[in-house]
Amino acid sequence: MTRLSVNINKIATLRNSRGGDNPNLIQVAKDCERFGAEGITVHPRPDERHIRYQDVYDLSAMVTTEFNIEGNPKEEKFVQLVLANKPNQVTLVPDTLGQLTSDHGWDTIAEQAYLKDIIAVFKKAGIRVSIFVDPIEKMVEAAATTGTDRIELYTEMYATQFAAGKKEIAIAPYIKAASVAKKLGLGINAGHDLDRINLPYLIHQIPFIDEVSIGHALISDALYLGLENTIQLYKRALINNSL
Repeated sequence: MTRLSVNINKIATLRNSRGGDNPNLIQVAKDCERFGAEGITVHPRPDERHIRYQDVYDLSAMVTTEFNIEGNPKEEKFVQLVLANKPNQVTLVPDTLGQLTSDHGWDTIAEQAYLKDIIAVFKKAGIRVSIFVDPIEKMVEAAATTGTDRIELYTEMYATQFAAGKKEIAIAPYIKAASVAKKLGLGINAGHDLDRINLPYLIHQIPFIDEVSIGHALISDALYLGLENTIQLYKRALINNSL
């Protein structure tokens, strides 16, 4: 069954807006785990506009499920942060400095040599590696030769087309990309703009996805539905029922 990792960046954004410690990021992470989340994800950025580097150290000491750190390994401080904390998984994302949110996957062909080198650094430290990719078969094929353990399918395009009522068109490239990844022995994660409406169809069509990382939509739902109830609703959405 697909596992749910809760991205708590938005909790950090809310905390930072007042300069204090409310909401308390550590307590929220503990509660997410207590309410059924199978992982905690953070995506620290160089400007620390949400997750701060110290948060990563604090979370590393208390997360009891799977700890996943996302970020751009071309930032040396990010590499040092990951190696110092040794999370269960590092997800490599080709963000640019100041980027609002992730908006594309790696060009695993053009960046092949670089990815091989940096992935080897993390794997030598015993950290599972996942790399962000678009649902393009040749990019998945090239990802398989970098040494990565998993890919994370960037799902914004799926979410946008699903919302426009084009779910068959939306899912088609993801089915192809995921099938290639599975054939090549890669684990498969997925993330970006997933929510409790579009999630069931994704999982029904690609039931072998290992993990989804969800933050913005889940935290937004929690404002109305409560955090515990929302996590349970998302976990139910991950059950591969007939649609």
